[in-house]
Amino acid sequence: MTQVQTVTGPIEVEQMGATLVHEHIFVMNEEYRLNYAEWDEQAQIADAVEQLTQLEGLGIDTIMDPTVLGLGRYIPRVQRIAQQVKLNIIVATGVYTYNEVPFQFHHSGPGLLFDQPEPMVQLFLKDLNDGIADTGVRAAFLKCAIEEQGLTPGVERVMRAVGATSAQSGAPITVHTHAASESGLVAQRVLAEEGADLSRVIIGHSGDSTDLDYLCRLADAGSYLGMDRFGLDVLLPFEERVDTVAELCRRGYTERVVLAHDASCSIDWFPAEARKAAVPNWNYRHISEDVLPALRERGVDDAQITTMLVDNPRGHFGG
Repeated sequence: MTQVQTVTGPIEVEQMGATLVHEHIFVMNEEYRLNYAEWDEQAQIADAVEQLTQLEGLGIDTIMDPTVLGLGRYIPRVQRIAQQVKLNIIVATGVYTYNEVPFQFHHSGPGLLFDQPEPMVQLFLKDLNDGIADTGVRAAFLKCAIEEQGLTPGVERVMRAVGATSAQSGAPITVHTHAASESGLVAQRVLAEEGADLSRVIIGHSGDSTDLDYLCRLADAGSYLGMDRFGLDVLLPFEERVDTVAELCRRGYTERVVLAHDASCSIDWFPAEARKAAVPNWNYRHISEDVLPALRERGVDDAQITTMLVDNPRGHFGG
């Protein structure tokens, strides 16, 4: 039986149930929080517990949280939340950057001042095999990013470290991509060069595109299409997002589609009230309450919805 590591321990892959593959709990720069933010730890945890409990009530069993270095990963806070909800929370390792590697890696690595094997690979393997810091929580998947800036030297170095780690460990990968520049194709090439299995890769934010030729190219190469920004209607309107998923299902790509919102309980990138006003549907409930009914209206049946929410996330982990 295949097992998947969660914040509260391993589960069988069959226990994942309905899964949203790309949701953050907190996107919070800890250095900024400690120095400048107004932050009530107990209130934030209570709010997260309430939001995730609502999600359970809508039939979602698991979320994958790709919050890694660069996005403010702090596992002890997530542990406190996980202990109070029934929802499975699966966390990641990796680095989130659009440009350069973090300063901790500027001078250490192959061919650098302190010439050594890629240190990121060793850190990622530790998170996967031994646990994150001293929490005992093991990451279950890898995360990297490539944005509009493209394959900068820093982005490429992180991506190759993620690909090499996946090849060694078998851990699946989620990639933040910029659909308009078709950077998912670049990610597939680089990850494959490092030995990663593209059938275990989610090309994140594919749902920001209506270019079916591009999306089908990604899927034909074996990867999952992350239709994972439902609620971010400022980037692509709701109707176009739903229409694209429905058309992919009509064309026979249901087994390559996964769903999520890329939402969070708290994110320090935007003022909270302004965020709610600009993207009122950007929350964990939107798929269950609005997207699934809209897909059914467009002819997507329950078996296809189960494939996207249950079967494909399991397949991502080898189940």
